[in-house]
Amino acid sequence: MSAANSNLSILVVDDEELVRDFLGEALTRRSYNVDLAADGKKAKTILKNEAFDLVLTDLKMPGVSGLDLLRFVKAHHPETQVIMMTAYGTIENAVEAMRLGAFDYITKPFTSGEIELIIDKALEHRRLVNENRFLRNELSNKYRFSSIIGQSKPMQEVFEIMKVVAPNHTTIMVEGESGTGKELVARAIHYNSLRRDKPFVKINCAALPEGLIESELFGHEKGAYTHAFTRTRGKFEQANGGTILFDEIGEMAPGLQAKLLRVLQEREFERIGGQETIQVDVRVIATTNRNLEEEVKKGRFRKDLYYRLNVISIHLPPLSRRREDIPLLTHHFLSRYCEEYNKGIEGISEEAINYLCRADWPGNVRELANRIERAVVLCRNERVEIGDMQMGGRSSSSMLDDYPPIPGTTLRNLEKWLILKTLNSQRSNRTRTAKLLDISIRTLRNKIKEYRDVDGEEVI
Repeated sequence: MSAANSNLSILVVDDEELVRDFLGEALTRRSYNVDLAADGKKAKTILKNEAFDLVLTDLKMPGVSGLDLLRFVKAHHPETQVIMMTAYGTIENAVEAMRLGAFDYITKPFTSGEIELIIDKALEHRRLVNENRFLRNELSNKYRFSSIIGQSKPMQEVFEIMKVVAPNHTTIMVEGESGTGKELVARAIHYNSLRRDKPFVKINCAALPEGLIESELFGHEKGAYTHAFTRTRGKFEQANGGTILFDEIGEMAPGLQAKLLRVLQEREFERIGGQETIQVDVRVIATTNRNLEEEVKKGRFRKDLYYRLNVISIHLPPLSRRREDIPLLTHHFLSRYCEEYNKGIEGISEEAINYLCRADWPGNVRELANRIERAVVLCRNERVEIGDMQMGGRSSSSMLDDYPPIPGTTLRNLEKWLILKTLNSQRSNRTRTAKLLDISIRTLRNKIKEYRDVDGEEVI
């Protein structure tokens, strides 16, 4: 405790010498770095030249009052915590101080234990605020537009749309095959918007549990149903002020589509078991790997919901349509995984790059990333060679060398081949198969049923 406190600084401001000395001695004993000021004017002079983690000030002082000093601190050092000391007769002023940004107040007289407890809480709050700010900055850096790699024309068009739509609150539909980076684009839009400091809440539409869907989205009141022991906020409330992502919206059950439409139209809902209408301010982004226009025609997706979501459409091209980006992506992933695995690999051979550029990528950018990660792990030389791409066990989405060499193979047959081969490699474990292929269990189940009903293919 003392070692940690030795890096923390506190300014004590009080016109009573006994109070200053008492606090100075008590806080120094706990290894804080303590400065003392006899009035608000002297404190302001000190604060012009030095920042403190915490200011502990009397509320009522001649000249510059505690409230005046509080305003000064918040204007010049907004991260500094302020605790007000007050007599019983000025508690109303202390409440005003709280409204102006003070962390807390304490009434005189108090013990050293009482003041130390409040100081500990204030400094812990400051630590958490700084930590959250750091994490937000890290996220903003991670999801800045430049973190999405691509110089090809299709990707440049995507970037232009993202830059235009990010600052406003427009609903966005991000379309593209699995592995093209739809969620990355959604997060980049959020962290480059005015909502960047508010929550980003993701909902996996394919994984919403039957029977708990409404509770998951809208929350519930205590006692709304069996085992509802407390009030719970749903995803919409959690995302209030920020962005909510409906990942793979095409997987959403028809019954829930109608409930979602009402929230998108009215921006309000009720918790399960509740009477209060809750209004929310959220930006909605949806992703899909399906052709939703076709789904609408087939009656599997609501037409009115589709048009509500498809205000701005961003289509991410498959990696096969942006092959000129493969070298850039390869070097990006190579650098990332060399750092992650502490490997001193200097580069990748031209033959290996050409191999990657010629390959088909049904798993798109995610598949390429997996292939490079494995190559980094397996590489024993100064640079990655073709052999490093082919060594060891291969994930189902990276079996490029095993594709059937049949000219004119249809996309459906290639998809069927990949699904059945992966299912076989995972000993018919559907959960692991769906995870490796980056599809939902429901999608896998539907595909297997299709192969059985249409092709007569018996699949366990």
